[in-house]
Amino acid sequence: MLAQQTTASSGGTKASAPGDDQDTGPHSTDELRKATQNPIADLISVPFQNNTGFDIGPYSRIQDALEIEPVIPVHITKNWMIINRIILPLVWQPYSNLPTGGEYGFGDLNPSFFLSPRKPHKVIWGVGPTFVAPTATDTILGQGKFSMGPSLVALVQPPHWTFGILTNNVWSVAGTGSRPSVNQFLLQYFINYNMKKGWYIDIAPILTANWKASSGNVWTVPVGGGLGKLMKVGFQPMSVATQFYGNAVHPSGASTWGMRIQISLLFPQLTAKEKKLMLEEQLEDMEKDQQKK
Repeated sequence: MLAQQTTASSGGTKASAPGDDQDTGPHSTDELRKATQNPIADLISVPFQNNTGFDIGPYSRIQDALEIEPVIPVHITKNWMIINRIILPLVWQPYSNLPTGGEYGFGDLNPSFFLSPRKPHKVIWGVGPTFVAPTATDTILGQGKFSMGPSLVALVQPPHWTFGILTNNVWSVAGTGSRPSVNQFLLQYFINYNMKKGWYIDIAPILTANWKASSGNVWTVPVGGGLGKLMKVGFQPMSVATQFYGNAVHPSGASTWGMRIQISLLFPQLTAKEKKLMLEEQLEDMEKDQQKK
């Protein structure tokens, strides 16, 4: 499952201290907040997304997956960049047919690469391949197949809003012969409304389809959303969001509802003036600490 991040610019997304509530300009909180809502922003970020699924199987077990999702843009020309997104899941998978027990370890690695314009117009977009590598440390934590396919992101960001979709489909091309082949679809639509003081409404369900599953077990369709906030801890800007989803459609025995908590560390490109101000603030804090001692 993919996390989200805002507008790409030729010099990278720049930002001042979160919470200033400016509505325009390259250094505004609004621009940095929008950057966290754009999966292909020209912004280095490291999201940590924890997805918890409840009510699994006849014993109502709980599944948990912590996904580490670094996003690194690389400028390849004056007009184009490649957004490198890697998802590494750390999974607790319960034995759904038993009241206790399960497996804990790494799941399958999911890198994606999006070619995107550095100076987009009204529609921000990116396209490229996505891969699933069989890196799971236990058979029930992964698919045992190397899969690949196309991926697409498109979004618009009118004032206060973000509307977009991220979609892909992967097919297995290699892997353990005894494991089932893979043909899976993913569609994530995201709607964000940005409010004052860094707060935003966050709706980003992930719809999936397993085309190899039996009738009635193909689709998972969650419905819900939550709240997020852009903030600064010390000198580190970050975005924190919590969402709840009920699965209106799901395979037999799968989770009926879930919770997502995401913390994204943001590393915007700073201007020389901003770097100077940050150093001055750090020196001032060090002097205050010395005076207290």
